[in-house]
Amino acid sequence: MESPAPGILLIADPFLKDPNFMRTVVFLCEHQDEGSFGFVLNKNYEYTLDELVSGLDDLKKIPVYLGGPVQMDTIHFLHQYPEKITGGYEIIDGVFWGGNFETAIDLIRAGEVDMTKIRFYIGYSGWGSGQLADELKEKSWLTVPANRPLVFHKKPSEIWKDALRHLGGEYEIMVNFPIDPQLN
Repeated sequence: MESPAPGILLIADPFLKDPNFMRTVVFLCEHQDEGSFGFVLNKNYEYTLDELVSGLDDLKKIPVYLGGPVQMDTIHFLHQYPEKITGGYEIIDGVFWGGNFETAIDLIRAGEVDMTKIRFYIGYSGWGSGQLADELKEKSWLTVPANRPLVFHKKPSEIWKDALRHLGGEYEIMVNFPIDPQLN
């Protein structure tokens, strides 16, 4: 298992019961002694970007993902356009967090952005000092280095399964584990 760091995926254990993180994959963007944060990659939010941000009525329905339960009044984005959207932070090779939101919207309006290379999130997932380390000791999470195909997966609902497959070996069989083994 990989140690927590920017660019690591946290894959929820198949039996993790926390409703915020059941069968999720979190892309860690920051990890320090004071805490960690990232975005759940595979939970669609019920509203689209134009429904959450005023002045975007002219945009087609852009999906938003539930980044996590913290600060649900904030919008974040991951993208692959550092040369066009300035001010972002490179988390892994070719994957950037944030940058100039207005520029991103202008590029979308102009059709200069491939929508498979930008994702929007409401809220984020956060852990205080030592909290993530404790959850890792409890085996709530499996860890693996992130890659662009997983972060910008064509079918976000499949990220959890594909991340487990990415781990390989014994982890691949977890893909088929029931959510609650007592119900089998």
